[in-house]
Amino acid sequence: MPLAHTLTPPTRRGEIQRHPRRRMTEDEFVDWIGEKTRAEWIDGEIIMMAPVSGDHDWLGWWLRSLVQHFVEYHGLGHVRGSEFTVVLPKLRQRRMPDVSFVSAARSEIVLSNHIDGAPDLVIEVVSPDSIKRDWQDKFNSYQRAKVREYWIVDPLTTRLEAYTLSRTGKFRRIPESDDGISSIVLPGFHLRARWLFSAARPSLLTILREWGI
Repeated sequence: MPLAHTLTPPTRRGEIQRHPRRRMTEDEFVDWIGEKTRAEWIDGEIIMMAPVSGDHDWLGWWLRSLVQHFVEYHGLGHVRGSEFTVVLPKLRQRRMPDVSFVSAARSEIVLSNHIDGAPDLVIEVVSPDSIKRDWQDKFNSYQRAKVREYWIVDPLTTRLEAYTLSRTGKFRRIPESDDGISSIVLPGFHLRARWLFSAARPSLLTILREWGI
């Protein structure tokens, strides 16, 4: 008799999952989320993230490209984008920032599929469903996790703000100057609000030349 053929159940890791409608352990969340589902894990709670708009996606790519070029040119460390998870173990959170930077001195926390600990710098681009999440929830989370610098890019209100972690462990806003807002973690890196929110953003090459790259 011919051997019976056993069908392998199709994997669901490539599908976009629906909200599970229940709390999950961190291990359950990692098994459930798959490759295409945009969600964050906050101490058992699942936060689903809405699909981003075309402009949000383009702005996130533009920002990551600028940081990536700057960091690579100066040999400063590692840059990751919005599909890469940041695990904050002490807070029991798994976040997905739009842009993350980890210095070369802390390379050991950059693993194959996530950052295991607080990045040195995080950038979040605000979308209609993430206003409270980016301005309040993540602000507090990144502050508690001791992220050294947090940038918020808000196309909805054309606001650009950046915060540095003070000696007291609290975020302090970085003031604007003639150059816009200058990073403390990445000396020489600065952004102007008009670059981000004008109808025609300057090319990457234009900005890189202004930075001397």
